[in-house]
Amino acid sequence: MKVCFKASRHVRTGLVALAMATAISSVCVPVAWARDNANSGTNDLIAQLLDRVSTLEQQQRDMRGEIDQLTNELQQKTAALSKQIADNQFAAQANAGAAGASTAAASTDTTPKEDAKPTTPDGLLASGKVALQKKDYAEAQSDAESALKNAKGAFKVDAQFLLAQSLAGQKQYRQSAVAYYDAYRQAPKSGRAPDALLGVSASLLALGDKKASCEALSKLKAEFPTPSARVAHAAEVYAKRGSCE
Repeated sequence: MKVCFKASRHVRTGLVALAMATAISSVCVPVAWARDNANSGTNDLIAQLLDRVSTLEQQQRDMRGEIDQLTNELQQKTAALSKQIADNQFAAQANAGAAGASTAAASTDTTPKEDAKPTTPDGLLASGKVALQKKDYAEAQSDAESALKNAKGAFKVDAQFLLAQSLAGQKQYRQSAVAYYDAYRQAPKSGRAPDALLGVSASLLALGDKKASCEALSKLKAEFPTPSARVAHAAEVYAKRGSCE
């Protein structure tokens, strides 16, 4: 009985130890497994986060590159637009300067243009005087007759005198004598009157009517006893040709 008791105690002790070992083993194994699983999950999460951060950083770099490109393009377009505006302003100023120069040149040019026939009395007179200088007596007559339609005052006297000159230039002396006398009659006290009387005398002298030519010179001397040197010299020449006393 004693031996059996001892054996049983040893067996019992071994069983207890085995049970404890089994219990410890059953506890340690799940804990280690849980720890390994936790570490594995953490590592996967970190890897995912790192990958996500890397992706976001790459996207940010791409966006920064696109922004830089757009900024450069905007600056280039702005510079081009500014240059275009400056060029247009310069061209406009140049055109305005050229137009002003053309206007100034046109305003100082008093020569009548063939393609722009004047219509005012003063314009027609200017055109007729130029034609008279060119010995285009028919054109001078036309301008004088057109000016006489609307001319008044001194313009009318000048137009009448121009008509007489153009007729004399065409050797229409009878008509020129009448035209010269009309110029004198319109303004007998004007500065044009002595020249008009000279014209009458010259036209009559050309017609061979010396008596009438001398009468015109006598009228000139009576009304203008102190004429200009030019008029006095012309009167002396005509008096000699007409054998005036």
